[in-house]
Amino acid sequence: MGKVVVDMSMSLDGFIAGVNDSQKEPLGEGGAVLQQWLFNGQLESRHSSFFKMNRISREVFDKSVDSTGAILTGRRTYNVVGGWEGNHPAGVPVVILTHRPPIAPSEGNTPISFVTDGVERAVREAKEKAGGKNVGVAGARTAQQCLAAGLVDELHIHHIPVLLGEGTRLFMSLSERIPLTVKETVSDRDVTHVLYSVERVGVAYD
Repeated sequence: MGKVVVDMSMSLDGFIAGVNDSQKEPLGEGGAVLQQWLFNGQLESRHSSFFKMNRISREVFDKSVDSTGAILTGRRTYNVVGGWEGNHPAGVPVVILTHRPPIAPSEGNTPISFVTDGVERAVREAKEKAGGKNVGVAGARTAQQCLAAGLVDELHIHHIPVLLGEGTRLFMSLSERIPLTVKETVSDRDVTHVLYSVERVGVAYD
């Protein structure tokens, strides 16, 4: 049975994007540093030549992609990246949690669906599409809602040694403490990949 995994790069002070993120700058001002580890090596990912990493990070990345059967994220992320022009780089179905689906959604090779009746329904649909593999959760708001609803099994955080100072925080709106256990730590030159298991679920969401 697959797990629900929040999988994102994050600065030391807790940001997953800089300020003023847009289609022109999806990671915001100064936020590109958060994903440099995906492009600063010589070894291509087995899944896409677009990503070139060091050996250690490539192993972490490819293992994560291998285990992911669907992606769950929110409408804001969808808008900022222009709907991936209908082709998500992970090559798996994508579920968008939103109050209002787009009138003209992006069309391409990636199956993209829109769920309007809550985070529980969105996770359920993503699990169905994942075919027994993991559901990867992206986007701060969506991750917070999943955590608050007790739906997250693991956090896979790629810690970047930088202090952004401002931007979009990953864990800003959680109202209660959620204990975690470190399951695995893998260090590379410009990133430390840490896998946490979520030990307490079902907290209230502000």
